[in-house]
Formats: sequence, structure tokens, C-alpha cells
Amino acid sequence: MGWIRQPAVAGMFYPGDPRALDSQVHALLSAASVPQGAPVPKALIAPHAGYVYSGPTAAEAYARLAPARGVITRVVLLGPCHRVPVRGLALSGAEGFATPLGTVPVDAAAVAAIADLPQVQVFDETHAQEHSLEVHLPFLQTVLGEFSLVPLVVGQAPADEIADVLERLWGGPETLIVVSSDLSHYLPYDACREIDARTCSAIEALDIGAIGRDQACGRIPVGGLLEVARRRGLAVETLDLRTSGDTAGDKARVVGYGAWAFTEPAAVSEADRDFEAETRTLLAEHGERLLRLAAAAIEQGLINDRPPKVDPATLPPALAAPGAAFVTLKIDGRLRGCIGSPQAHRPLGTDVADNAFGAAFRDPRFPRLTLKEKPRLALSIAVLSPAAPLPCATEAELLAALRPGVDGLILQDGPHRALFLPAVWADLPDPAQFVGRLKQKAGLGDRPLAPGFKAWRFITESVAGADLPADAPLWQR
Repeated sequence: MGWIRQPAVAGMFYPGDPRALDSQVHALLSAASVPQGAPVPKALIAPHAGYVYSGPTAAEAYARLAPARGVITRVVLLGPCHRVPVRGLALSGAEGFATPLGTVPVDAAAVAAIADLPQVQVFDETHAQEHSLEVHLPFLQTVLGEFSLVPLVVGQAPADEIADVLERLWGGPETLIVVSSDLSHYLPYDACREIDARTCSAIEALDIGAIGRDQACGRIPVGGLLEVARRRGLAVETLDLRTSGDTAGDKARVVGYGAWAFTEPAAVSEADRDFEAETRTLLAEHGERLLRLAAAAIEQGLINDRPPKVDPATLPPALAAPGAAFVTLKIDGRLRGCIGSPQAHRPLGTDVADNAFGAAFRDPRFPRLTLKEKPRLALSIAVLSPAAPLPCATEAELLAALRPGVDGLILQDGPHRALFLPAVWADLPDPAQFVGRLKQKAGLGDRPLAPGFKAWRFITESVAGADLPADAPLWQR
């Protein structure tokens, strides 16, 4: 039986009594604000000061992990060294790290996976009294339950060397990365806020070089995470930014704290990739033809008030094949009409022409298009993939399953049904807002979705009227 690293700062940075510690952590997590349907992060930056000072900020980060209990089973935890300097990254020889809430086992397999890297060593002296890792463990134990740990105290090391360690340990949804850092130290309140705002902007921009020595004590491991975030295209969200002057200290000499969540790009299915490739090819070859079909349909409606008749025999095979499209009209950037087909039921060319006429003259939200509006009209066509069912039993599951910026959504609750194109994410980037507004569109108001509701998602590829030649009849470039 190996040895266990015992708590060094229990009773100082956080309560040493298990009941008091459990109560404080639960209270902090309960006070955190998590938007409904917020994605589970792949990585977090969170502070490591005493809970009375930085606990509310840390809780904003750890509350995001609640839906992943039982999914995240390994945590890679990196923090700066405050007591015993080290070069590179230091592992511990301990088999577990204890807190008043129990012992977290060290992940022996993960440790072995990075043991051959020259920037990694076992150096227990730097772990013995270090608080930058320890203070995170009670939050992780409370939110995740059982998990294994890869504890790394980080000294002087280039960002790419830290990133290479993280790449080795990246794994899948079972692995969480946590970087421990406070921000500026012992400044007047306003000066601290100003410097921390710059640090926040640098983290949001993944700009490693913009974080100076005095801006974050964990700037070195933070830099390693930002390097991986740049490599992998992670999205970063600022969860909280405050100081000890906002929590339990005076404002004459404060320390700054921040929390950030990093999420991986939305997963794309093989079917989505095939659709994207095929439809991009189709639009590259025939996008202008589709735009001209739409333009001619609207022109005909303005002249003789009749919907178009498109002979499929006159279309190229790709446009004569079944397809589903939405046609959107805008004037001066504002919506002027949008009509489409949620699923393929006729030739794509016919579908585009008929929906263009419908967007101009049959959208019940707008009056019929007039000749006076014609010179300012802009057109876009979105071709839809086949809709795939989303097997969600609750509204919360639906929010968690959505891919912001990627998915279009069809929602049906009893007789109520409505659709949003992926383009709507530009105005409603939060999944809860997106679904909430779609429910209103369907006539459901703000009530929760009923048991048995149905949802389908789809993606789109688009072509815009700006791609028309300058002599296009209906609009300006």
C-alpha cells in the first residue's frame, strides 16, 4: 500500500471539519448561476484562494460540471508552485490525495502515459505544502463523486511543453482539465479590476503573450491550456470575474479571481459531413442557377401575381432531384419574408422557386412584397439536410443535446409545431433562449414542453443573393 498525500491547508483555506466543509461547498454551488442547457466544459480555469474569498468564483466554474457526474472520471489538475520551485511539471509519488471529504486516487495509468516526457518529473517536495491543487479537490469531490486525479504542479515551462502534456492526457468526455490560478495580487480595488479585465480579454482571445507575470500567479499553466485551446479550436466563456473586495475583504488591498470554461467544437456526424460535402459541391456548381430561379419566381409574382411553374425536365439532374430549402428575404438587413420546406418532397429547383414566391407574397407575418421594395431586396437560400430525431425525454436533455451555431431545430408538442434555421443562433446564441423563442413561435408560450414532445435537428448549407451578377434583376449587390 502506497502513501497518501495529506491535506496541508484544511482548517485554513477551507474548513477542516467534514460536515462544515460539505455544507460550505454545497452552499457555494447552490448560489452559482448556470444557464439552462449550458454545455459541460472540457476545461476550466478557477481560483485557489481561501473559500471565503474565492469560493463564489470557483463555484461558478464547478457548478457547470453537475450534468457530468458519472461521466467525468478523471481530472487533470494543474497549478502553480507557491513554496518549492520546480522546473517543468511535477507529479507526486502519492497514490492518493486526501481531503476531509475523503481520498482521491491518483490515476496510475495516466501518470505512466506522461512519465517519459522530459518536462515531467516526480517531485513530492513541491506538492507537500502546495495549496493551488488541494483547494479544488473538495469542489470536485462534491460535484463529480468518484474520480481519479493527475496532479501537476507547474514551474518554469514553455506553453507548448505544457500543451504537449495535456494532449497526451486529453482523452474524451471522461477527462476534465482544471487549471488553478488567481489573478492580480494586493492592489487597490480599481487597479485590480482594470488589470484583471485585461487578463480576461487575453484569455478570451487565447492570447498567451498578453498575460504578464503580475497578472496571474498561474499564468504558466494557463498559457499551456490556451495553447491547446488554440490548437483544438476550443470556445472560451468567462463565467465570473471579481475580487476579494467583492467577497470578504476590504478594497484597499485586494486579490482578483476569475473563472473560465472551455468547450470543444460541436461534434459533427458522418451523415452531416457527407451532406456538407455534397451540398457545397451542388451550390458551387448550381447556386447561381438556384438564385436565378428564386429571382424569376419573385419577378413573375410582381408582374402577374402568379406562382411559378418550373418544369423539372429543364433542370440539371442535381436540381431535379428531391431537396428541401428555405428562402429568406431581407431589406436593409431586416427580415422581409421566409418560407421553406422542412423535408424534401419535390425537385430542389421547384422547391426553391415556389418558396421564393411564398416568402415574397405568402408569409403571414408580412404584407405582400411591392415593386417599390424591389431595389433593396436581398435573398438567401438554405438547403436542408434530412432531419434526424433527437431522442430527448425532457427539455433539459434537449438543451444539452443541441449544438449552438450548428443545429436547426424542428419542435413538436401536440398540435404545436415550429422550426428554426441554424442562422437564428446568430441572434439567440443561448440554447435556452433559442428553444424558448421557438416554443413561442409554435404557440406554446413559456410553459415547459409536455412529456412525449418530439424534436428533430438538421443542418444547412446556404447561398446568398450577393453572389448574383451585378445585372441580377431584383437586387443590388
